[in-house]
Formats: sequence, C-alpha cells, structure tokens
Amino acid sequence: LKTNSPSNPPTLTTNKAQNLSPTTTTPHHNDHPMITRGKTGNLKPKAFTAVLEPTTVKSALADPKWLQAMHTEFKALTDNNTWSLVPLPPHKKAIGCKWIFRIKENPDGTINKYKARLVAKGFLQTPDFDFTETFSPVIKPVTIRIILTLAVTHKWVVQQIDINNAFLNGILHEEVYMKQP
Repeated sequence: LKTNSPSNPPTLTTNKAQNLSPTTTTPHHNDHPMITRGKTGNLKPKAFTAVLEPTTVKSALADPKWLQAMHTEFKALTDNNTWSLVPLPPHKKAIGCKWIFRIKENPDGTINKYKARLVAKGFLQTPDFDFTETFSPVIKPVTIRIILTLAVTHKWVVQQIDINNAFLNGILHEEVYMKQP
C-alpha cells in the first residue's frame, strides 16, 4: 500500500521486480538468544530401523530384549506394592490385563530402550459402578511454551527430570480386581 498524505487514499502498488519466488528467504532477526536446530539448518540425521514391536506375549518371550523389559516392568510393579493377591469376592468381577510393547527411540532415531507395560483392561469397567472419575495430570503445551518463554526472558536455567514408573505412586481409593497376568 502506498500513502503520501491524508488526501491521497491508499492505493495498491505492484512491482514485477519485487515478485519473490516461494524459495526466496528474507533475513529474520530475533532479539532473544534462543537458537534452534531448525533456524540454523543443523538437523540431526535419522536412523531408520526395521525392528518390530511384538503384538503377543508369546512373540515377546522369544526375544531376550523384550523378556528383560517385561521383567523390569514386573519388578517395578511388585517393588511398589501395586497389588496384593486376594481371593475374588463372589459379587465382584475381575478385569483382564494385557502387555503393551513399545520401542523408545533417541532423537536421532536409534533405539533407546525396549519398554513393556502391564496394563489393566479398564475399558471393561462400568462408569459410576466400578469407578466415579478419571483424571490424568497432563501439562498443556501452552504451559510449557510460557515457561520456556519466561526462562529465555529471565535467562533461567531449565532442567528436565523423568520419574520412572511415576504413575505407580498414585493411590487408588476404589477396589479393583484384576486377573493375574
């Protein structure tokens, strides 16, 4: 738009010499010190693997890596006293359980670890009969962005922590009966 004075209304100006191709980039200056790999063009290479996650316990037990992952998960569950073995009362029903297998990768795509989780089939429960509420404390992405913005602005040091099996530390107030794996 071109405007010279209040009496001269804005007019659309075109200049064929200013037509930029979609691949042309214009320099962009940031006032903050954050530098990302995307801005510098320094992207990490990805390693592609052909390792498949097992879909059955039988196929997982055939591989020592998955067997070790299952032992690690089961040990964490027993060490945290996640359950106690009791006879099933006559008026209750037990829900089943299932092993879930996932490969956790590093940022470059290489395998970090083999993760096995024993999960209850909670979808078989009846709302308001077997449980009254569900809640999972998950932080929203906008909250993370705000915290990182504050950290950059105030030059704070940002650290991260990962608690193994943190979900096991919650207290369940309802009685839930699960079949043994």
